[in-house]
Formats: sequence, structure tokens, C-alpha cells
Amino acid sequence: MNASDCQLYLISPQDVGGNFPDRLERALFAGRGLATAFQFRVKDVDQHEAARLAVPLQEICGAHEVGFIVNDSVPLAKRLKADGVHLGQSDGDIREAREVLGREVQIGVTCHASRHLAMEAGEAGADYIAFGAFFPSQTKMSEHRPEPDVLEWWSQLFEIPCVAIGGITPDNCRPLVEAGADFLAVSNAVWGGDEVAAIEAFKEKLR
Repeated sequence: MNASDCQLYLISPQDVGGNFPDRLERALFAGRGLATAFQFRVKDVDQHEAARLAVPLQEICGAHEVGFIVNDSVPLAKRLKADGVHLGQSDGDIREAREVLGREVQIGVTCHASRHLAMEAGEAGADYIAFGAFFPSQTKMSEHRPEPDVLEWWSQLFEIPCVAIGGITPDNCRPLVEAGADFLAVSNAVWGGDEVAAIEAFKEKLR
């Protein structure tokens, strides 16, 4: 796999209020052609508040032709007419989500370090699968720690894209890219500091 094939999948921080829309705008402008998906992930707010927070971010993503993916919630994805939904292992059935959201919506599934779960997700109609966490993450705790070879195994056998997630930075991403990750899912590495500088650092490694 060529490094130029791998793209960034940005995951929101928990706090998407305040000046975050401006930060997202700057990150997507800096990452045009590289950052092609954005996951809206907020916790402990009701659907009305989540929708209020999501709308300006969804508009920014639309203006940059970046896929807007809702984490965990099929009802919120349907309400927002989002481009996709990302499901954890306890967030519902892929086939049921497809019934609710339709054929055009992208459905991604967390598969941790499990080849079995990944194959099941593919058979159920997932549009992408995610492996991780590859490194210790400041964003989300995980006891699962796959090796990069799971990405190589997947990319050699299946056409469904795979996402690498968990503690990924410009400094440690290269083995994941070389193993065959189609996307690097990143959060704190971008939002924990200067988002434009972070995007530029990833661009240097991926291009």
C-alpha cells in the first residue's frame, strides 16, 4: 500500500462547543484531500442538545466534502441525515441500522483486536471496520491492543476499508500505514494542541 492512499479520520473531542467549529474549519482546510471523514462523538447529552451541537459541524464538513459520521447513535444519525454512523460492539445490529438508515449511509464497526468480529461485521454489511487501540489513548480507554499485522491480514483478504484507532500520532503512525490501514482515526493528536500543525505533521508522514 502506498502511504498516499491512507487518509485521516478525525474524531471530535468531548467538548465541541465554544470555538471548536472554528478549529474544525481550520483543520479541514489544512487537511483538504487528506482528512476525509469526521466523527461526532459526544457523551452525556440528550439527543436535542447533541443535534444542536452537531449542526454547525455538519455544515462545515459538508462545505469541505468531508463525511460526517455520528458515533453510537442510529437515531441521531437518522435525525441529522448524517453520512454515516459508527457502532461499537454494544451499539446495535448492523442490519437493523441499515434498515433504519438506508443503503447510502456508511456504517462502521469497532472490532477491537478481533479478526472474528471483523469478518462478522463485513458479512453483516459494514462499510468499514475499525481495529484498536493500537497505542495507549488519552481519549478512550481500551484493554484491546492489536498488532499492526491485523491490518495487513485484513487488507490482503478483504476490500472493505479498515480504520486504525487509538493513541495514533504523527510519530507512531508509520507502521500502521505500512501494514495497510486505509484510515488513521485521530483525536487528541489533533485537538490536544495546534490542530493545523498536527494536520501538517500527519501530512508529512502520509504524503
